Amino acid sequence: MSLNISFASTLIVSFTIFFIGIIVYLRDRKNFSNIFFFLMALSTVFWSIANYFSLNVKPENDLFWIRLVLFFAAPHAVLFFLFVFNFPKKEIKFNKKILFFVLIILFLVMIATVSPFVFSKIEIKNNQAIPIAGSLMPFFAVTVFGSLTAGLITVFKKYIRAEAEEKIQWRFMLIGVSLSYFLLILTNFLFVILFQKTIFVAYGPIFMLPAIFGMSYAILRHHLLNIKIIATEILTFSILSVALIDVLTSRSILNFIFRFSAFILYLFFSIFLIRSVVREVQQREKLEELTKELAQKNEELKKLDEAKSQFVSITSHQLRTPLSAIKGYISMMLEELFGPVNKKNRSILEKIYASNERLITLVRNLLNVSRIESGRIRYIKTNIDLVDLLKSVGDDVHSELEKSGLSLKINAKKMPKIFGDPSYLRQVFLNLIDNAIKYTPKGKITVDFDIINEDRAEEMILVSVQDTGLGMSQEELNSIFKKFSRGVSIEKYYTEGLGLGLFVAKEIVRDHGGKIWADSEGKGKGSVFYVALPLMKEKNIKQKVEEKNYAI
Repeated sequence: MSLNISFASTLIVSFTIFFIGIIVYLRDRKNFSNIFFFLMALSTVFWSIANYFSLNVKPENDLFWIRLVLFFAAPHAVLFFLFVFNFPKKEIKFNKKILFFVLIILFLVMIATVSPFVFSKIEIKNNQAIPIAGSLMPFFAVTVFGSLTAGLITVFKKYIRAEAEEKIQWRFMLIGVSLSYFLLILTNFLFVILFQKTIFVAYGPIFMLPAIFGMSYAILRHHLLNIKIIATEILTFSILSVALIDVLTSRSILNFIFRFSAFILYLFFSIFLIRSVVREVQQREKLEELTKELAQKNEELKKLDEAKSQFVSITSHQLRTPLSAIKGYISMMLEELFGPVNKKNRSILEKIYASNERLITLVRNLLNVSRIESGRIRYIKTNIDLVDLLKSVGDDVHSELEKSGLSLKINAKKMPKIFGDPSYLRQVFLNLIDNAIKYTPKGKITVDFDIINEDRAEEMILVSVQDTGLGMSQEELNSIFKKFSRGVSIEKYYTEGLGLGLFVAKEIVRDHGGKIWADSEGKGKGSVFYVALPLMKEKNIKQKVEEKNYAI
């Protein structure tokens, strides 16, 4: 089978247009602008093939192919207008009634092109078929030229109105379609109708390439910036082009069938490969967009969190003053500074005092949390004797111990000093012992001291607070130091509190270079809390102010 140069060039150009149409369609198969472009490219392919045969059959058999050229030219023109009018929208921009009317007109024109009313007959001159226009040629011309003209005007208007990125898209489209349709109208219509010259008709498919390239570039401009997609499309197009040339150079029918089958196989594989790469790139781009959106949402949440922390801080400050005043007055009343208090009223005042103390603790914890989350907390560090500090805490909770019928044993012994903020560390141990009292129905609480050398690093004082209370499960042990977290059994036994105390304690201990953790043998077997703090390194330092920056 010998290679026909004219047929080969037509086939290669048609394949190029079809390949570009497939690439555009695969970008977004639900995008109506892409669908209009693909259908236009497909009609252009059929028009190119019909155009070839109209020039390469016997003149007396040419009328069928000439009519078929017009048959595919009509949808090309109308689809061009639909595409440029709709682009870059993804949904159909047309009113459904208008779209239906346009499609009806297109259908009637296509029917007319294969009838004797557009080209009635042909005349053979110098062995060339010259088509003779029929009575409906004006109808065909108005439809096709009207669609092309309306499309070109639309492109020009959108180019003028566009800005930035879109202007570049419309510029490429305007240059491509203007060049293509000028050449086509001039050579494939005016020369044929007015001068009966068909010499340039064979170049019609080549004249369409600038328009196809311009429109496809406008559609794919964003994706053309992706090297992975470009490389995949160039590779597949190169392979398919070589395979197509191989088909055209077949020397026998059997060889042609084999090579053509291989070409079809390559084509389907290429489509699958391009779709896979496009899908991967789109997913990555979507993930990047989601990541950016998530980062933006996180920033918004951070601002809201900061506003919340400020609100809590201001509110806590405002609440602390009246609560302290209430505490002072009740304390003076219990000390009978305002006169004698009978047994019944004393009991009521003690309950009020206890409730007020719980509110003060809650406000203090909220205030500490807001300081932690706002990023700054102020420590006034000095030398501390932890044994003395724990004895002082024991004195503070003495009345609570008596009410609960519990005993507190502090195994005091001589221990080195540490360097820290006594008021904040006092809160830590007060919280631990107060919790032990709340969650120990009966029994005792024991505080022990020891010196540890963890991982052969610096020596630390280990303080343990052990109770004979409710105990905890492993799940509860893993969560109790989190903000607003309380054990399930604890919540049932003690309903007050927000679960902030241990969170604040953990942050304070961490800022002192220490560690805090808890252990329990299980439900009903009590708990033990450990606090490890480094020994004092700085000698003869009476006081140091430290502001701690957090990254929470």
